[in-house]
Amino acid sequence: MKLRITYIAIAVLFIWNGSVFCDEWPDWRGPKRDGTWNETGVKKNFDSPHIEIKWRAPVSAGYSGPTVADGRVYITDRVEDPKEIERVLCFDALSGESIWSYSYDCTYSRVGYPDGPRASVIIDDDRAYSLGTMGHLYCFQNKSGQVLWSIDLRVEYDIKMPTWAIAAAPIIFDNKIILNIGGQNNACVVALNKITGEEMWRNLDDGTSYSAPILIEQADKPVAVIWTDRRVVGLDPNTGSLYWQQDFEQKQMVMNVGSPVFYNNHLFVSSFFDGSMLLRLDPDKMSAEKVWQRSGESERITDALHSTISTPLLKGDHIYGVDSYGELRCLELKTGNRVWEDLSAVVRNRWANIHFIQNGELTYMFNGNGELIVGSLSPDGFHEIDRAKLIEPTTGQLNRSGTGVTWAHPAFAYKHVYARNDEELVCADLTEK
Repeated sequence: MKLRITYIAIAVLFIWNGSVFCDEWPDWRGPKRDGTWNETGVKKNFDSPHIEIKWRAPVSAGYSGPTVADGRVYITDRVEDPKEIERVLCFDALSGESIWSYSYDCTYSRVGYPDGPRASVIIDDDRAYSLGTMGHLYCFQNKSGQVLWSIDLRVEYDIKMPTWAIAAAPIIFDNKIILNIGGQNNACVVALNKITGEEMWRNLDDGTSYSAPILIEQADKPVAVIWTDRRVVGLDPNTGSLYWQQDFEQKQMVMNVGSPVFYNNHLFVSSFFDGSMLLRLDPDKMSAEKVWQRSGESERITDALHSTISTPLLKGDHIYGVDSYGELRCLELKTGNRVWEDLSAVVRNRWANIHFIQNGELTYMFNGNGELIVGSLSPDGFHEIDRAKLIEPTTGQLNRSGTGVTWAHPAFAYKHVYARNDEELVCADLTEK
């Protein structure tokens, strides 16, 4: 009998295409925040113009992308009727069945694009962390939804809310959760104890941006890279002390949304109005040197790259990204000079968006039209292998001529893709048959 139970247990581990041994997506842009999906045996071609959906679950409006870990999918949204609330929702990753949900009163005040939370839920061991639009931070037991602690950051840190409110997903380092929130009294960046919620350090008098922090290694030490409203900084994640800084003033208005990208000792950032900047980080000591900074005359007459929502991709000696009106571009890493531009990946429009997910040599691209594109990016150009519609655009996030957009970043886990709009969360199996 014991032997039979053992065999059953082993078999369960291999259910759902061996998902236990597949990648999960517990954080913003994946486990390392680098938009990398390492699973093999996934589809490169689609069977029809529309990807077959494995399950659908109703949700309300929101900009936050799903995260996936331990067989569960997490998402946040906003409901306005009969009263204004934000919700944190947890679904079974296999079936889409609701596991738990939690809601709290949340009145939006002077929020541009007020259709829901921005930051992805962050999963760390047995805990889930949710950061809402107005600064409500919750720590949940991730399987049950029990609230372990919560803080109203807007009240606690006297946050001067930016135009589009709080958007940067917090990041976990050791026993800390680090937040880019723009609090007063030297609290632009705050680290809390991830178990208790108690403050551990704070630093910077800057205003916040919408850009989620990343963690890198420099000179054999961990560095938290934060992009505020006026500069890019490297902080010691243990103490909050400043290692290095580089000014990057947002002259027209703060519109830096994509995360910084670190590759081969280079750090790249790009914003909608003010263009791009490349830094070289010294591998032997804590210093950063500007390689180049470029911007065009306007949002239409751009230079190098003026990215909006999309986080660019650094690969080899080149940068790939989406310019202000959806132009897919390749730049020389060392100079910022344009190598090519392609207008086929997304319909040209202001703030047209593509999320890049690298899988080996191929790039999976989820665009603002709800299409998943498989292709390759190289200095020779964009080579499309296939594309298909994954989810329909909706008008809550942006009512663009009645067609809407899909701006939330998808998640890739268990050889499946998870995506949301303002009405539903969908799951599709991408296992190569």
